[in-house]
Amino acid sequence: MLHVSGTHLVTDDDTPVRLRGVGLGGWMNMENFITGFPANESSMREAVRSVLGDDRAELFFDRLLTSFFTEQDAALLAGLGMNCVRIPVNYRHWECDERPMEIDERGFRHLDRVIGLLGEHGVYSVIDLHALPGAQNQHWHSDNPTHVAAFWQHRHFQDRAVRLWEVIADHYRDHPWVAGYNPVNEPGDVSGKAIGPFYDRLVKAIRAADPRHVLFLDGNTYSTDFSIFREVYENTVFVMHDYALAGFAHGGPYPGYTRGEWCDRAELERTFAKRSRFQRETGTPLWVGEFGPVYTGDPAVDRQRYQILRDQLAIYDEQGAGWSLWTYKDVGLQGLVHVSEPYLERFGGFIAKKRRLGADRWGSTMEESAEALAPLHALVETEFPEWRPYPWGARYQTDDLIRHILLAQALLPEYAGLFRGLGDDELLVLADSFLLERCVRREPLLDLLADNLKG
Repeated sequence: MLHVSGTHLVTDDDTPVRLRGVGLGGWMNMENFITGFPANESSMREAVRSVLGDDRAELFFDRLLTSFFTEQDAALLAGLGMNCVRIPVNYRHWECDERPMEIDERGFRHLDRVIGLLGEHGVYSVIDLHALPGAQNQHWHSDNPTHVAAFWQHRHFQDRAVRLWEVIADHYRDHPWVAGYNPVNEPGDVSGKAIGPFYDRLVKAIRAADPRHVLFLDGNTYSTDFSIFREVYENTVFVMHDYALAGFAHGGPYPGYTRGEWCDRAELERTFAKRSRFQRETGTPLWVGEFGPVYTGDPAVDRQRYQILRDQLAIYDEQGAGWSLWTYKDVGLQGLVHVSEPYLERFGGFIAKKRRLGADRWGSTMEESAEALAPLHALVETEFPEWRPYPWGARYQTDDLIRHILLAQALLPEYAGLFRGLGDDELLVLADSFLLERCVRREPLLDLLADNLKG
């Protein structure tokens, strides 16, 4: 079982372990750009249930969980040289809002299976609670249908999260292939006043249930602000996220300017140094919980994106930082592998419409539907020049409210309608599109990672 010793994670015999691997995004916490739906997971599931009914919707989603990650996937990652998978999960697998505090043990079924498969291949798991009751940040990936992180405003939501972590920690307290717990992904506490006391409370609760496993704690403002920590907890990794500006969908050339900001290898180094200052000052391990560029399908642009990744990996190697690349499997934006037919035959046109509208935050160039949105952006800039909403300012907030909430939610009936008329066998075939043997491998990315991990 791993534990923290100074700036390193080590095994029981003090052998250093540098955790390097991927995030299993889109699996037990579904995201719109990963599997192709609009809006947030719970809204999507409700829309699909309205078409299929409860039982048949469960048939599809359960099969998707089964097919998305199997022994073949674990073997592929281990074969690349990876030794860690960060597993995002949604609280709704264990608890529903209609019956708060009532834990459904069936939530462990798939998580136990995948942690076991990875362990058989010598790969550790980090359990990442990506969506908390009430939503801990302002965006879709916390299963948030709004732009309000209500988790920080209501003690009730925090009580439920503490209770869930007590159950999870007790369940895995003796599991040697669980590297540890990442209890709050990318928190977005606007005031910055609730998160510190909450972490104090949460750490004590988890330690009471499981005193040995490592804690992986994200900083505030999407794991970039560590000033909220009032003490350096024992056996803890403070997790930074390190996305490169030029690697976003709206990123410019590399090296080059993205929205007026220069990005090159030197800037990546400066950004990493800034984001990792707290860890270096406190003498704690360096671990990048998320990073990675978005790919476009344009070979010239994607060569630049691969260079961003090479440069980031080289920086992490120089600093001895561990990392978890985002993400493993999707419909073609970022994954090491991506789904093909028959899934794209059914949903490809809809995914293209989402792309045209810029309805997914992750994947939007912020220029889609420009003729419709430009007057609104101009109005906001003119009438409200001092408006600086948390976390990223007026331009991003306007896009979030219009593109990624209003338009995305308006797309839900159309997406759900694509399930209408499908028989049980057809639903299972769609879910099985995510089996590794039916996916396309992004070979340049796989080769790049294998060279780094085995170099």
